[in-house]
Amino acid sequence: MAMAAADIERMIKEALPDARVTIEDLRGDGDHYAAHVESASFKGKSRIQQHQMVFKALGGRMGNQLHALALQTSVPGDS
Repeated sequence: MAMAAADIERMIKEALPDARVTIEDLRGDGDHYAAHVESASFKGKSRIQQHQMVFKALGGRMGNQLHALALQTSVPGDS
């Protein structure tokens, strides 16, 4: 059960409307992605909390429709 990159981006942006999302299909199989999500919503949150916010946005699809997601998060202006 593959998941399209556009669907992943849409779900993240629905939960985090200000997010800038970049997604790369690592294998071309729709199962293994790398994503960078930048959002002001992450300000003051630990990296773990930021990742939890993204995984929550994916509504339990991790491990099901989405096999693997290498995730990087950041706050705008923090580089």
